[in-house]
Amino acid sequence: MDAMHPKSYVSLDGADHLLTKKEDALYVGEVIASWATRYMPEAKPDDLTTDRQVVVRNEKERGLLTEIIANGHYMIADEPKDVGGTDLAGTPYDLLVASLGACTAMTIRLYANHKGLDLEEVKVHLSREKRHAADAENLNESSKVEFIDRELELTGNLTEEQRNRIVEIADRCPVHKTLTQGVTINTKLK
Repeated sequence: MDAMHPKSYVSLDGADHLLTKKEDALYVGEVIASWATRYMPEAKPDDLTTDRQVVVRNEKERGLLTEIIANGHYMIADEPKDVGGTDLAGTPYDLLVASLGACTAMTIRLYANHKGLDLEEVKVHLSREKRHAADAENLNESSKVEFIDRELELTGNLTEEQRNRIVEIADRCPVHKTLTQGVTINTKLK
């Protein structure tokens, strides 16, 4: 192991030595990962490269667990255990919805900074589901369509007019525009 010294000690009140509570195990994993980044080289696969923005790799022995390098940043995606995944990461749809949320928050932050608004924090709460066509216009009754519900939580000294304007600005984020205006995907073999 590369990290020989120094060693650090962390105490976790109320946790048993097997870390049987999920929240304790997750906390310990985060602490160890944070500690290790100080002493270990960045853990990104050297053989996962591309001349594009993103490269994604899925290997047979990993099941549905999939590696992603997006502009040099390493991520993983997975599926829940009940559909054959290992549940070690968010699903592709989680990443899609998270992209909308991140873009929304950034767009609002840029707007608030530009206008000098007293916006301390923006949280974007999102959920995605398929709903019957009765909830949508111009589709037959047996169809289901994708819905993403987005709710903005704004903290700061804002007027009602400023809050309403921020809601309008949220719809101008680039990912929102891509999702609502559509995208063309070209697929070919490399």
